[in-house]
Amino acid sequence: MSDPLIAAATNARERAFAPYSKFQVGAALEALDGTIVPGCNVESASYGLTICAERNAIFRGVTDGYHCFKRVCVVTDTDKPTPPCGACRQLLWEFAPDAEVLLANLKGDVIRYTVRELIPGAFDGKQLGG
Repeated sequence: MSDPLIAAATNARERAFAPYSKFQVGAALEALDGTIVPGCNVESASYGLTICAERNAIFRGVTDGYHCFKRVCVVTDTDKPTPPCGACRQLLWEFAPDAEVLLANLKGDVIRYTVRELIPGAFDGKQLGG
């Protein structure tokens, strides 16, 4: 793969812990300085404790000191690339509202969006008076 962001998300997908759903997801975020932060989904038998790959990458990025991202990639092994769930879209809005989103599958298909396209009318600090 020629895009290092897609490669990082693909590699992260291989590390996903998905014994229940068998639905492995990899994500990668590109910080403003070009640093790539990967994440994978991690499941729990108590499903509510499960974390998506995108949120895992965001939390890891924040832990590493990054609060803004310019690109996001999500990789799944599906016929069509799979978009982020609603919870992940909300957090992407918080940390990457202007980011390009690459949705890819293992067949090499890539669909491009922006975070703004994925979550129109997003809720954020403006509604809280911030």
